[in-house]
Amino acid sequence: MKPVLFCIAVVCLAIVSSVQLEAAEEYMTVREFNKINPEQIGRAKEFAAIVQEKGQSIDSKIQQHPVRIAFIYPGNQVSDYWRRSIRSFKSRMDEIGVQYELFEYFSKPAVDYRVQEKQMKEALKKDPDYLVFTLDAVKHKRIIGRIITKGRPKLILQNITTPLRSWQGKQPFLYDGFDHATGSELLADYYINRTKGQGSYAVLFHSQGYVSTMRGDTFIEHMEKHSSLTLEASYYTDNDREKARLNTLEIINETPDIQFIYACSTDVALGAIDALRQSGELGKIMINGWGGGSNELAAISKGEMDITVMRMNDDNGVAMAEAIRLDIEGKENKIPTVFSGEFVLVEKGIDQNILTGHKKRAFRYSDE
Repeated sequence: MKPVLFCIAVVCLAIVSSVQLEAAEEYMTVREFNKINPEQIGRAKEFAAIVQEKGQSIDSKIQQHPVRIAFIYPGNQVSDYWRRSIRSFKSRMDEIGVQYELFEYFSKPAVDYRVQEKQMKEALKKDPDYLVFTLDAVKHKRIIGRIITKGRPKLILQNITTPLRSWQGKQPFLYDGFDHATGSELLADYYINRTKGQGSYAVLFHSQGYVSTMRGDTFIEHMEKHSSLTLEASYYTDNDREKARLNTLEIINETPDIQFIYACSTDVALGAIDALRQSGELGKIMINGWGGGSNELAAISKGEMDITVMRMNDDNGVAMAEAIRLDIEGKENKIPTVFSGEFVLVEKGIDQNILTGHKKRAFRYSDE
C-alpha cells in the first residue's frame, strides 16, 4: 500500500470505529429491544403473519372519518424502494377498505435536510393523524424527538429497525423496514466465501448518518471479526451516483489489487459500475447492490453486478397499512414497536424462474 493511502485508511478506520461506538450506544438491535420488552416477541410474530396474508376488510362502522397521513420521503433517487413503499401502502389500504387522505413530500436523501425541515413544517400544519418519516441524519433526531414528546401525529419511522435508547420511555408508533445490519452481514458472508477471507477491499458509504453506520460500519466490523480481508479505502458519497463514480476511479487508481468494492446503496453501486465499466475493470472487481430494486436486478441480469441483498420490498408498505388498521380498530396491543422484513440474496447468473418468483413476492402490490 502506498504510504499516503495507508495514512488515509488508518484515519478512515479510526472514524469508523468512533461511529461504531456511538451507534452501539445509541441504537438497540431488535433482539436487545425484545429482551427488555419480551411481550414484543409474540406480537411481532403475529403481526408478521398478518402482513403476509391477504388483507382483511375493516368494519366500515368503526372508521368515523378518513385518517390523514403525511409521507416525507427521501425518494428522489435511483432506488425505487421509497416509491414502491408508498404504492404498496396505498394498495393495501385500498384492499382493506381504510379511508385515508394522503400528503406526499419527496426530497433527495442526505443533502436535502433544509427541504425536509420545510416539508415537515408544511405537513404538520395539516394536522395529520400519522406521519411517516425516516431517521438518517443527526438533525432528524431532534425533529423526531419533539414529535414523540408531543404525541401527535403518531410517528412511523421507516427504513430503521433499531429503536433508540434515548426514546426507551416513549418510542415511535412503529419502526418499519428491513434490518440494515442483517442485510450487510449477508453480503459480508458472501464476500468472505468468494475471497476465502483473503485480500483487500474498499467501501463506498452512503452519507454520514444512520444508513452508513448500520450498513457500512456493520460490514467492516463483520469483516474484521470473521476474515483476514483488509480495508484499503473508504469514501462518503452523499448517495450521489456521480460522486460514487469518481470515488471508484480513485480507488481503482490507488488500489488496483482489491477484490471487491462494497457499496451501501443502489445509487452508489450504479456509480461504481459506471466507473468499473469506464476503466475496463467491470467483471474483475466485484461490486454489490443493496436492496434489490428494479435497477439492481437489471444490473444483475446483465452481469454487471455480482450480488445484491433483496428486500421483500412491499412488506414494509403493507406493515404500515396494517398497523394503522389495527390502531383504528383499537387493537394497539397487537402492533409491535418494530417490523423488520425479510431478505434474499440474488447473485449474478441466478435462474430467471427463481428471480421471477422473488420479484412476484417482493413487488406483489407495487408492480400492479
